[in-house]
Amino acid sequence: MDRTLMRPKGLARLPDFLHLTRLDRPIGTWLLMWPTLWALWVAAGGLPERRLLLIFVAGVYLMRAAGCVVNDYADRHFDGHVKRTRDRPLANGRIAEGEAQGLFAILIMAAFVLVWFTNPFTVMLSLVGVALAAVYPFMKRYTHLPQVVLGAAFSWAIPMAFGAVLGHVPMEAWLLFAANLAWTVAYDTEYAMVDRDDDLKIGIKSTAVLFGRADRLMIGALQLVTLALLAWAGLRLGLGGFFWLGLAAMAATFGHQQRLIRHRERERCFQAFLNNHWSGLLVFAGIGLSLWPGPGG
Repeated sequence: MDRTLMRPKGLARLPDFLHLTRLDRPIGTWLLMWPTLWALWVAAGGLPERRLLLIFVAGVYLMRAAGCVVNDYADRHFDGHVKRTRDRPLANGRIAEGEAQGLFAILIMAAFVLVWFTNPFTVMLSLVGVALAAVYPFMKRYTHLPQVVLGAAFSWAIPMAFGAVLGHVPMEAWLLFAANLAWTVAYDTEYAMVDRDDDLKIGIKSTAVLFGRADRLMIGALQLVTLALLAWAGLRLGLGGFFWLGLAAMAATFGHQQRLIRHRERERCFQAFLNNHWSGLLVFAGIGLSLWPGPGG
């Protein structure tokens, strides 16, 4: 059967493209947004310049959408065999491969245009971010650690934010980078636990497959590393009580997630993954309140 016959026409195609870019599912956008905002607030010592805030917020939406497109393109021959992803529009033929390639190029170019309104140093850093976003989906073919590449991709906005505000990347930025990388590996392992049975059948690699029955222990260790690195950054930055309250609240969300995943049930593991939105929000609230009202306030 000709798969093009399955495609709707005109505006009826909009839901499929929203699904492809995950604009209908904002959790990934928020998980990319929170560390970006951490970095902007810390680099600026409070509320960042409006122009930079708008550039980075828009950039988060564009790069997350681009990452979802290239992820589904890479997995287009596998998603149909996984319960959670078999209805994705590239897997079921409602969007053509060429259309996905064109959309990815448009999103990347739009994000690159935004970066040109910062400075040459940040433009150079952005090239690394694009490379990480493009190669991550293919890593699950070759290594059990694709989540580490995802963590680097989701953390790269941190040095970019410092570069845009300060023109250089200090030690504190790399501590935030490392903390966010560890956190990303932890929550994406929770996410991969949802699909682990299907991934084992079709040969997809992930940290959930690698860790096996040690998955909860490894997630807990990564969460502790996240808290320790954020605490180190907070000490170096001299952040006040609100930051430490936010960090304690993040630790509480991690404890809740450990309870959710204790029986490794698909739905509960997915709930644990979603709960990380609050983890990132609480740290941002702590940073924002610690630095409020900002320079000269």
